[in-house]
Amino acid sequence: MKTSDVAKAIDHTLLRPDATDREIDILCDEAMQHGFATVCVNLAWVARARRRLAGSAVGVCSVVGFPFGATTPDVKQYETRRALADGASEIDMVINVGALKSGDRALVQCDIEAVTAVCRDQQALSKVIIEAASLADDEKRAACTLAKAAGADFVKTSTGFGAGGATVADVALMRAVVGAEIGIKAAGGIRDLEAFQAMTGAGATRIGASAGVKIVQQASRLREGRSP
Repeated sequence: MKTSDVAKAIDHTLLRPDATDREIDILCDEAMQHGFATVCVNLAWVARARRRLAGSAVGVCSVVGFPFGATTPDVKQYETRRALADGASEIDMVINVGALKSGDRALVQCDIEAVTAVCRDQQALSKVIIEAASLADDEKRAACTLAKAAGADFVKTSTGFGAGGATVADVALMRAVVGAEIGIKAAGGIRDLEAFQAMTGAGATRIGASAGVKIVQQASRLREGRSP
């Protein structure tokens, strides 16, 4: 895979609650330098990131219901509208994990649709975080099925703030459920090119990582015949 193709598969991510304005600016500058798909930031930083990235091909991704998903569909819908109004072009929303584990699939689908409907209306991409580390395999399958039925563009493994991050097994399971129709974003603990390749090999089409610069540098060295 060319280095540019690696970069285009990465959401360059900074979701720490203590991130500063300077760190957000650096994140955006790195994204423009390397050609990442997006920067993924908390809602408070969307407008700043959009201004910093003006004129570039890098998008802004914002998170909704983050990191626990334990809020109501109308609140998630408002967050989505606000993020898009501030300049986001992609939304990563967290499902109501507790509702899923309680067996309330109707609420989970309503929760997801509150976000995906707004994204479709405003031609933004929607990604549904299932927080796989908190789910049994049958619950992961159910979450992916509900996300697909709600019109999501992607399903995503993890927030990076839960009990665990992305695993190859989870990505493969998710791909088996959703088929080829929608994307899969692997996120959480992807810190090098080897992990990137493992996730994309299992079916991931987007990678969320704070180590994006390291990953593309390793890909570049590998193409030059040097050790990554």
